[in-house]
Amino acid sequence: MPESIRQIRPVLSAVLLAVLGAGLCACSGGDFGRTRADMRSDDMHRWLGAEVTSSVGLQPSQFQLTDEERQLRDLAYPMIEPPLSRPAWKSVFGDYKALPSPWRQKVVFDRTMYGRTLIDEPHRSHSSRYAQLIEDVRNDITRFEPFFASAIRVIDLDRKRDASMARVSALSPRERDDAVARMQENSLIIQWVQQCLEQRISSYRWALERLVIQAPDGMAADADRLIGELAAQTANPPVAAQPPYGRAVISKG
Repeated sequence: MPESIRQIRPVLSAVLLAVLGAGLCACSGGDFGRTRADMRSDDMHRWLGAEVTSSVGLQPSQFQLTDEERQLRDLAYPMIEPPLSRPAWKSVFGDYKALPSPWRQKVVFDRTMYGRTLIDEPHRSHSSRYAQLIEDVRNDITRFEPFFASAIRVIDLDRKRDASMARVSALSPRERDDAVARMQENSLIIQWVQQCLEQRISSYRWALERLVIQAPDGMAADADRLIGELAAQTANPPVAAQPPYGRAVISKG
């Protein structure tokens, strides 16, 4: 084989691998960092119920999700997923993952993580860091009302479910257990979101304090106002789910 061909072959192999990798990356991630369409389904957030119940030693319900319960889970996930938890490479190689509930003993909340990520990631200017913080807080404020409106509807329907069980003819033990388990699931998911909101507020405040001492800017006042607005909403939620068996949500950190 001529020497020139031997020298070209490694270069061609590298080019082909690069092209193949780029093609796979384009197929793996969704547009603009969104979850791929083939990863989405009607019940893609059903796992939230199994996660919260198993984390406190309960069994998940085998009932199918109602439309309201499905919406509750869909609205809960973006409020549970920590902000800035998706590096750029995750949006390419797979940006969706199940998250452990706060009742898992190994879960320890670190209020500094969000701020350290915000400050350490490359930015064109300090103003863009403030803008990112403001956007994240504003997103939570925007999500607040739709989620708790859904929670109110679900809790109201669960009260009706609980009251009607005494009048259901020939109610089997399995049916009763599944109904109780579903009510517990719904309540725990709401508590999960409530805790995540409290944690986010703590993280946002830590991040703002560090931004102010590192790069003072007038945008800090806007960020502080929005964090205060989110904190006021979180301190007085429209509905407060009752913990099953007296297990209250405990925030660490």
